[in-house]
Amino acid sequence: MKFKRVTLENCHEASGLVVVIDVLRAFTTAAFAFGAGAEKILLVSTVDEALVLRNRFSKAFVMGEVFGVKPDSFDFDNSPYTISRTDVNGRVLIQRTSAGTQGVVCSAGAEILLTGSFVCAQATVDFINQVQPEWVTFVITGIREGGYGDEDTALADYLEMLLRKQTVEAKPYLDRVRQSISGLKFAEADRSLSYSHDLACAVNLDRFSFAMQVQNQDNRLVLKPVTSFQ
Repeated sequence: MKFKRVTLENCHEASGLVVVIDVLRAFTTAAFAFGAGAEKILLVSTVDEALVLRNRFSKAFVMGEVFGVKPDSFDFDNSPYTISRTDVNGRVLIQRTSAGTQGVVCSAGAEILLTGSFVCAQATVDFINQVQPEWVTFVITGIREGGYGDEDTALADYLEMLLRKQTVEAKPYLDRVRQSISGLKFAEADRSLSYSHDLACAVNLDRFSFAMQVQNQDNRLVLKPVTSFQ
């Protein structure tokens, strides 16, 4: 098994088995949504796409952000803590974010497409080991100017170590999430907001026993929890 890494700038080149990583917060939020019983999540690039889809699905909710802020027209922000405390059982969700869902849309040509976060790390490794691809490509969506994105690089490092069958202690990688630029901002944010709770959610290692796979269904990118390669 060989490994390579790309960012939002070149993820359109990703092929084979691709893991799109967004720890803070898109794919932590998605995992908590499935943990709360959501049926599926439609991943989109724009606000307009999200709103159009909401009108097409009965009782669908839209969640996400634009540059970290929830659009007024969305039902929920991009918060795993918020979604974990919301009744989404059996619901279709539509998610638009500035990093994670952009990476999925950009990588849609991948043969097998997964999303990644620490809360389902081991399940993601187990899924990849079932597939045994020649190449695994990690899309590090959080990388941008100013040193951002180490929380996502930390997960790629951790997953790669596990896939290489190396003995690895998780704590240093989780500490990198906390000490990343975004992690520090979340920790220092107004306590009346969800950010510090979201950070705690993001470092809840292996909270869930499923991986998350994206499949193209009727020209829509549909994310669902999976426990085995079909």
